[in-house]
Order: sequence, then C-alpha cells, then structure tokens
Amino acid sequence: MKGGQHLAIAAAYAAVYEVVRHVTFPHWSPTTGLRLACLFLLPLRYWPALALGEALPTIENAWLAADDLGIPWAVSASVPMIVPFMAVMKPFRLRWRLYDDRRQLRMPLLLGATLACALISATLSCTTLATTMLRTPDAWPHLSLTNMFWAYTLGHFLGGLTLTPVILALNERARQLPRVTWATIWQSPLLRDVLLWVPVLAALVILAITTGDDTVRQVARFGLIWPAVALAWRHGWHGTAFGGFAASVALAITGTAFVDPVMLRAQVILALVLSGLLTIGAKVSRPLPTANLVKH
Repeated sequence: MKGGQHLAIAAAYAAVYEVVRHVTFPHWSPTTGLRLACLFLLPLRYWPALALGEALPTIENAWLAADDLGIPWAVSASVPMIVPFMAVMKPFRLRWRLYDDRRQLRMPLLLGATLACALISATLSCTTLATTMLRTPDAWPHLSLTNMFWAYTLGHFLGGLTLTPVILALNERARQLPRVTWATIWQSPLLRDVLLWVPVLAALVILAITTGDDTVRQVARFGLIWPAVALAWRHGWHGTAFGGFAASVALAITGTAFVDPVMLRAQVILALVLSGLLTIGAKVSRPLPTANLVKH
C-alpha cells in the first residue's frame, strides 16, 4: 500500500510539474513555487516520491537535447532540482514547524526558504549554462554568467512567491471548511474580489504588449502590482497570495526578450512588495485552528 501511495504521488507530481515547466522562463520560474509547496506540505517520508516524479521528465528532456547542447549539458540538466531543494529544506522542516505556537504561518521561514532555494537554483542553472557556453563560446557573445546568476535568482525567488503562498492559502482555506463545494468556492469574497481585478490586469497586459513606448510599457507593468496591494488590504496574506499570483503571471506575459533588464526591474519591485505584504499579512492573520495544523 505504501509503495502504491509513493507511486501515486510521484505520478501526480510529475504531471503537474510538466504543466508548470512549460510556462517557466529564466526570468520567472514557478516550478520553484511548486517544489517548495510540496516540500512544505508533504511529510518527509514522501519526499523520495517527489524526487522520482521530477527525475523522470527531467532526465528525458535533458537527453532529448543532448545532441544539440552536448553531453556535459545533458548530465548537468539531468539533476532534478528538487533534490538540492530537499537538502536545504530538511533542516528547515526538522527545526521549525510551518505554523508557530500561536497557530500562525511562519512567513519569515517561507521567505527564507524561498530565497535559499532560489540561490541554489541559480547556481545550478548557471552551472548547466556554463557547460553549453564552453562547448559553443561563439554562440553566446553577449551573455554574462554573473548577470544570468542574478536573473535566475530573481526568477526563482519570484516564481516561489507566485505559487507557494497561493497553494498554502488554498490549503488553509480548505482545512477551515467542513466541506469544500462549488457553492462555498463561488461564495468566497476573496474569489469575487480576484475576479473583479482580472479585467484590469488584462487591460494592463494588453497595453504593455502593444505599446511602442517603453515608458508606457513600464508604467503598465508597475500597475500590475496594485491587485496584490488591494487584495492584501481586504484579505490579509491570502489576498496577497492570490493577488501576487495574478500580478506575477501577468507580468511574465509582458516579457519581450530572453532577459529584459527593464522587465527585471519591475520584477524586483513586485518581489519586494509581495515579501513585505506577506510578512505583514501573516502577523495580523487569524490563527489556523489547532486541529488543522500541517504535521510533519
């Protein structure tokens, strides 16, 4: 039975990972958020299943591109990123619970783990990139590993803030309901407020994509941050999680280059705003009922 549970978790994680991986970019990596959420919520005994679930598609994708990018690149890219994440996350999980004695989410723990994993991801991503640059140096004349390291770090950190908080918020809200039904979901004030912001986000994204004026494009990008601020004011860190998810996705859509310095500046502001709002929101949020705390 235990073997069946592990295989089921591995298969489910592999399927979700493949979907998220296809919307991942160097400047925005929501796969980091997926990994962190799973490592926070699942007991340690299920972690090997997560490693297996990520290893299969990772190894397949790496070796399919081996002819074009080289064997060293394929070997480096075959390492499932969730494995080094586990090395970082295990001490966090063993030393601290996700919820403190007041039954409130430890947001500094979440942000610290996200930053640590973002740095690990950036280091490994640059190592993989370096194998390709050494093989074909003339193909990367303007690419700097130092600049890419910071771009990857930002991308993984913001990717973590995109998915991990919203998954944890959904987990909290589901645990606080006696039953999860379509009626309870539809009657949620948070859902209604999120839907009200969708047309605004869509209009700003269209403006950023279609305008030929760089200043207008950047103003539109900064405008995408407002839903997170507005929802945080009404719904605490849950509002920040959902507003940040929407803003981060919308901002990623407006990207116009492989690594756009102007885009990165907007992402830095968004990451700082989300970090601050999540920290403040978690401190003033209502405690989660004791029976619903996440166990190791």
